[in-house]
Amino acid sequence: MKKAKLLLVEDEADVLEINREYFEGKGYDAVCAATLAEARFQLEEHAPDLILLDVMMPDGSGFDFCAELRQKTNAPIIFLTCRDENESVIKGLLQGGDDYVTKPYDLNVLSARVAAQLRRTGVMTAGKIELSPLTIDFLSGEATLNGERIPLTQKELQLLGCFALFAGRRLSYEEIYRRAWGETSPSASGAIRTHVANLRKKLKLDDGGWFELVNSGKSEYIFSKVRY
Repeated sequence: MKKAKLLLVEDEADVLEINREYFEGKGYDAVCAATLAEARFQLEEHAPDLILLDVMMPDGSGFDFCAELRQKTNAPIIFLTCRDENESVIKGLLQGGDDYVTKPYDLNVLSARVAAQLRRTGVMTAGKIELSPLTIDFLSGEATLNGERIPLTQKELQLLGCFALFAGRRLSYEEIYRRAWGETSPSASGAIRTHVANLRKKLKLDDGGWFELVNSGKSEYIFSKVRY
Protein backbone atom coordinates (compact mmCIF):
# COMPACT_ATOMS: atom_id res chain seq x y z
CA MET A 1 0.00 0.00 0.00
CA LYS A 2 1.28 3.44 -0.89
CA LYS A 3 1.99 5.99 1.80
CA ALA A 4 -0.59 8.66 2.50
CA LYS A 5 0.31 11.78 0.50
CA LEU A 6 0.07 15.28 2.00
CA LEU A 7 0.03 18.58 0.10
CA LEU A 8 1.68 21.25 2.27
CA VAL A 9 0.72 24.79 1.22
CA GLU A 10 2.82 27.34 3.12
CA ASP A 11 4.60 30.51 1.94
CA GLU A 12 7.24 30.63 4.70
CA ALA A 13 10.14 28.56 3.35
CA ASP A 14 11.58 27.55 6.74
CA VAL A 15 8.17 26.48 8.09
CA LEU A 16 7.46 24.55 4.90
CA GLU A 17 10.76 22.68 5.16
CA ILE A 18 10.27 21.88 8.86
CA ASN A 19 6.80 20.52 8.17
CA ARG A 20 8.00 18.49 5.20
CA GLU A 21 10.82 16.87 7.18
CA TYR A 22 8.53 16.18 10.12
CA PHE A 23 5.78 14.48 8.13
CA GLU A 24 8.20 12.51 5.99
CA GLY A 25 9.73 11.32 9.26
CA LYS A 26 6.23 10.20 10.27
CA GLY A 27 6.04 8.03 7.18
CA TYR A 28 4.03 10.27 4.85
CA ASP A 29 4.81 11.43 1.32
CA ALA A 30 4.92 15.24 1.44
CA VAL A 31 4.45 17.50 -1.59
CA CYS A 32 5.13 21.22 -1.09
CA ALA A 33 3.71 24.43 -2.54
CA ALA A 34 4.78 27.99 -1.64
CA THR A 35 1.95 29.68 -3.57
CA LEU A 36 -1.64 28.87 -4.47
CA ALA A 37 -0.64 28.70 -8.12
CA GLU A 38 1.90 26.02 -7.28
CA ALA A 39 -0.68 24.24 -5.14
CA ARG A 40 -3.00 24.03 -8.16
CA PHE A 41 -0.22 22.38 -10.15
CA GLN A 42 0.71 19.94 -7.37
CA LEU A 43 -2.93 19.02 -6.90
CA GLU A 44 -3.20 17.92 -10.53
CA GLU A 45 0.15 16.12 -10.50
CA HIS A 46 -0.08 14.24 -7.21
CA ALA A 47 -3.74 13.79 -6.08
CA PRO A 48 -2.99 14.26 -2.34
CA ASP A 49 -4.85 12.38 0.38
CA LEU A 50 -4.92 15.49 2.63
CA ILE A 51 -4.11 19.19 2.27
CA LEU A 52 -2.54 21.40 4.95
CA LEU A 53 -3.42 24.92 3.84
CA ASP A 54 -1.99 28.16 5.22
CA VAL A 55 -4.72 30.77 4.91
CA MET A 56 -2.38 33.77 4.40
CA MET A 57 -0.77 33.14 1.02
CA PRO A 58 0.97 35.74 -1.20
CA ASP A 59 -1.37 35.17 -4.16
CA GLY A 60 -4.68 34.82 -2.39
CA SER A 61 -6.67 33.60 0.60
CA GLY A 62 -6.55 29.98 1.62
CA PHE A 63 -10.18 30.20 2.68
CA ASP A 64 -11.24 31.29 -0.82
CA PHE A 65 -8.95 28.66 -2.34
CA CYS A 66 -10.73 26.00 -0.31
CA ALA A 67 -13.93 26.53 -2.30
CA GLU A 68 -11.95 26.04 -5.50
CA LEU A 69 -10.34 22.88 -4.13
CA ARG A 70 -13.73 21.41 -3.34
CA GLN A 71 -14.52 21.44 -7.06
CA LYS A 72 -11.50 19.20 -7.71
CA THR A 73 -10.91 16.96 -4.70
CA ASN A 74 -12.60 15.39 -1.67
CA ALA A 75 -9.31 15.23 0.26
CA PRO A 76 -9.58 16.60 3.83
CA ILE A 77 -8.39 20.20 4.20
CA ILE A 78 -6.85 21.48 7.44
CA PHE A 79 -6.37 25.25 7.70
CA LEU A 80 -3.27 26.70 9.36
CA THR A 81 -4.46 30.01 10.72
CA CYS A 82 -3.74 32.85 13.16
CA ARG A 83 -5.69 33.21 16.37
CA ASP A 84 -7.58 36.36 15.27
CA GLU A 85 -9.20 34.75 12.24
CA ASN A 86 -12.05 32.87 13.93
CA GLU A 87 -14.78 34.46 11.83
CA SER A 88 -12.95 33.60 8.61
CA VAL A 89 -12.30 30.06 9.87
CA ILE A 90 -16.05 29.51 10.22
CA LYS A 91 -16.51 30.71 6.66
CA GLY A 92 -13.72 28.42 5.48
CA LEU A 93 -15.22 25.39 7.21
CA LEU A 94 -18.57 26.15 5.63
CA GLN A 95 -16.84 26.29 2.23
CA GLY A 96 -15.57 22.75 2.65
CA GLY A 97 -12.68 22.80 5.12
CA ASP A 98 -12.49 19.93 7.61
CA ASP A 99 -10.44 21.29 10.51
CA TYR A 100 -8.06 24.06 11.53
CA VAL A 101 -4.99 24.52 13.71
CA THR A 102 -3.91 27.90 15.05
CA LYS A 103 -0.35 29.23 14.84
CA PRO A 104 2.02 28.72 16.52
CA TYR A 105 1.14 25.04 16.64
CA ASP A 106 2.68 21.91 18.11
CA LEU A 107 3.64 19.55 15.28
CA ASN A 108 2.53 16.58 17.37
CA VAL A 109 -0.93 18.12 17.68
CA LEU A 110 -1.01 18.83 13.95
CA SER A 111 0.08 15.25 13.24
CA ALA A 112 -2.76 13.92 15.41
CA ARG A 113 -5.26 16.07 13.50
CA VAL A 114 -3.88 14.77 10.19
CA ALA A 115 -4.11 11.15 11.35
CA ALA A 116 -7.68 11.68 12.55
CA GLN A 117 -8.78 13.10 9.20
CA LEU A 118 -7.08 10.31 7.27
CA ARG A 119 -8.73 7.67 9.44
CA ARG A 120 -12.12 9.14 8.58
CA THR A 121 -11.38 8.88 4.87
CA GLY A 122 -10.00 5.35 5.14
CA VAL A 123 -6.44 6.19 4.09
CA MET A 124 -4.95 4.79 7.28
CA THR A 125 -7.35 1.86 7.63
CA ALA A 126 -6.68 0.01 4.38
CA GLY A 127 -4.75 -2.68 6.20
CA LYS A 128 -1.34 -1.14 6.74
CA ILE A 129 0.32 1.55 8.83
CA GLU A 130 3.77 2.81 7.85
CA LEU A 131 5.93 4.78 10.26
CA SER A 132 9.31 4.32 8.60
CA PRO A 133 11.16 2.03 9.21
CA LEU A 134 8.22 0.33 11.00
CA THR A 135 5.44 -1.29 8.96
CA ILE A 136 2.33 -2.88 10.46
CA ASP A 137 0.27 -4.97 8.04
CA PHE A 138 -3.04 -6.07 9.53
CA LEU A 139 -4.04 -8.11 6.49
CA SER A 140 -1.02 -10.40 6.78
CA GLY A 141 -0.88 -10.08 10.56
CA GLU A 142 2.78 -9.07 10.46
CA ALA A 143 4.95 -6.17 11.55
CA THR A 144 8.44 -5.44 10.23
CA LEU A 145 11.21 -3.14 11.43
CA ASN A 146 13.87 -2.29 8.87
CA GLY A 147 12.46 -5.09 6.76
CA GLU A 148 12.85 -7.71 9.49
CA ARG A 149 9.74 -9.47 10.76
CA ILE A 150 8.80 -8.90 14.41
CA PRO A 151 7.04 -11.94 15.95
CA LEU A 152 3.90 -10.46 17.54
CA THR A 153 0.67 -11.92 18.84
CA GLN A 154 -2.57 -10.51 17.42
CA LYS A 155 -3.15 -8.33 20.48
CA GLU A 156 0.43 -7.06 20.37
CA LEU A 157 0.03 -6.22 16.69
CA GLN A 158 -3.16 -4.27 17.39
CA LEU A 159 -1.54 -2.46 20.31
CA LEU A 160 1.51 -1.51 18.24
CA GLY A 161 -0.79 -0.29 15.48
CA CYS A 162 -2.57 1.97 17.95
CA PHE A 163 0.72 3.43 19.19
CA ALA A 164 2.03 3.96 15.64
CA LEU A 165 -1.17 5.60 14.42
CA PHE A 166 -1.12 8.03 17.33
CA ALA A 167 2.66 8.48 17.54
CA GLY A 168 3.64 11.54 19.56
CA ARG A 169 0.29 11.76 21.34
CA ARG A 170 -0.47 10.98 24.98
CA LEU A 171 -2.84 8.02 25.21
CA SER A 172 -4.60 7.00 28.42
CA TYR A 173 -4.91 3.33 29.33
CA GLU A 174 -8.65 3.47 28.64
CA GLU A 175 -8.16 5.07 25.20
CA ILE A 176 -5.43 2.59 24.28
CA TYR A 177 -7.60 -0.36 25.23
CA ARG A 178 -10.58 0.98 23.29
CA ARG A 179 -8.64 1.94 20.15
CA ALA A 180 -6.44 -1.16 20.05
CA TRP A 181 -9.01 -3.80 20.91
CA GLY A 182 -12.37 -2.08 20.39
CA GLU A 183 -13.68 -2.47 23.92
CA THR A 184 -13.36 -1.23 27.48
CA SER A 185 -12.21 -3.10 30.55
CA PRO A 186 -11.92 -2.34 34.29
CA SER A 187 -8.57 -4.16 34.19
CA ALA A 188 -7.25 -2.25 31.16
CA SER A 189 -4.08 -1.06 32.90
CA GLY A 190 -2.88 -4.55 33.81
CA ALA A 191 -3.48 -5.99 30.35
CA ILE A 192 -1.80 -3.04 28.65
CA ARG A 193 1.27 -3.16 30.90
CA THR A 194 1.70 -6.87 30.14
CA HIS A 195 1.57 -6.37 26.37
CA VAL A 196 3.71 -3.23 26.54
CA ALA A 197 6.42 -5.21 28.34
CA ASN A 198 6.40 -7.71 25.47
CA LEU A 199 6.59 -4.93 22.85
CA ARG A 200 9.55 -3.36 24.64
CA LYS A 201 11.50 -6.61 24.33
CA LYS A 202 10.50 -7.43 20.77
CA LEU A 203 11.11 -3.91 19.40
CA LYS A 204 14.13 -3.31 21.68
CA LEU A 205 12.56 -0.05 22.82
CA ASP A 206 14.98 0.34 25.72
CA ASP A 207 18.14 -0.35 23.71
CA GLY A 208 18.58 2.85 21.71
CA GLY A 209 16.31 1.75 18.85
CA TRP A 210 14.21 3.73 16.41
CA PHE A 211 11.31 4.29 18.80
CA GLU A 212 10.62 4.88 22.45
CA LEU A 213 7.54 4.16 24.54
CA VAL A 214 7.30 6.34 27.62
CA ASN A 215 4.95 5.97 30.57
CA SER A 216 4.22 9.53 31.68
CA GLY A 217 3.38 8.43 35.21
CA LYS A 218 -0.24 9.53 34.77
CA SER A 219 -1.63 6.26 33.41
CA GLU A 220 -0.60 7.35 29.91
CA TYR A 221 1.83 6.21 27.24
CA ILE A 222 3.57 8.17 24.49
CA PHE A 223 5.06 6.30 21.52
CA SER A 224 7.61 8.37 19.59
CA LYS A 225 10.17 8.03 16.83
CA VAL A 226 13.57 9.09 18.18
CA ARG A 227 15.88 8.31 15.24
CA TYR A 228 15.63 9.80 11.74
